Amino acid sequence: MTRQFEKRKRAHFTLSLKEQAETPVNTGFDCIELIHEALPEINFQDISLSQKTFDRTLKTPFFASSMTGGWEKSEQFNLKLAQMCEKRSWIMGVGSQRGQLTDSTKDKEWHKIRSACPDLILLGNLGLSQVISTPAEKVEKLVESLGAQGMIVHTNPLQEALQKEGSPFFKGGLKALQKLIKTLSVPVILKETGCGFSEKTLDQLEGLGLFAVDLSGLGGTHWGRIEGARFTEKDFQHGIGETFSKWGVKTLDSLLYSGKKKRSFKIWASGGLRNGLDGAKALALGAEAVGFGRPLLQALNEGPEKLEQLMARLEYELQVCLFCTGSSHLKELRGKWKFCHS
Repeated sequence: MTRQFEKRKRAHFTLSLKEQAETPVNTGFDCIELIHEALPEINFQDISLSQKTFDRTLKTPFFASSMTGGWEKSEQFNLKLAQMCEKRSWIMGVGSQRGQLTDSTKDKEWHKIRSACPDLILLGNLGLSQVISTPAEKVEKLVESLGAQGMIVHTNPLQEALQKEGSPFFKGGLKALQKLIKTLSVPVILKETGCGFSEKTLDQLEGLGLFAVDLSGLGGTHWGRIEGARFTEKDFQHGIGETFSKWGVKTLDSLLYSGKKKRSFKIWASGGLRNGLDGAKALALGAEAVGFGRPLLQALNEGPEKLEQLMARLEYELQVCLFCTGSSHLKELRGKWKFCHS
């Protein structure tokens, strides 16, 4: 079981770096533009990207989306990512902790990272299908293993349905999620894995007590394509990744659905965001935090220097967006957008 888990995670990491992991559908942000102000009446150096999250004031609204964990090279990868996130005041979501449920030796990866990065906001991560079948006290141990400030529960029905070793067992998910929220010692964030949230699903989440929902919409890395790529020509599922390569709710549409009414949880946005302008658009549309995944993965694969260069550029691009919309801080950016016809 452990070897199978590690083999799958290794394949996920490798395939995520390839262009075939990307959906051919864009986020929808091409239809949105921020409203330019020729007389911003602010100084560039006075602009603040900071905001309060988890009772901490962070320098940026950015977070590193959950990527990988639990295989031989992930510890080195995650340590470098964690060190840079701590340095630049980004939140970091860890890869799935599913392997820890059956192999306690995998805890050491997170122990080392927490020891090296004591001030980093780390978020745990477990799939909803595992939450349904796992006692809350075992999930609490996952939180303890990395000193997490929050726990991400990822819901990924398409991925589980297409995965060779998938566990597409989601019946009772809302009830299990609500129970976990009530018993866990840290806030819970629900996220998709690249297929987004419909308006109906967002409405179903009202009243559960979630801290945030990370929309993770269609427009970037698509796990249907990744799982499909793991099949060979001898498998009847060969080509199934392409069949479902456009499946999901666009990141933009999920954001628009989330903004139709006041929500009891915070809205985080990820899914195909590739630069600071994308991040600014998401924030203008109502997101309180913005996540990046594949761009960070690609940059870190070239080295820590490339990763820091990318993170600095993303922050700078967001600062330019605030300046050119006449926004001295993030709250002033909200609502400064319009539909365009490009």
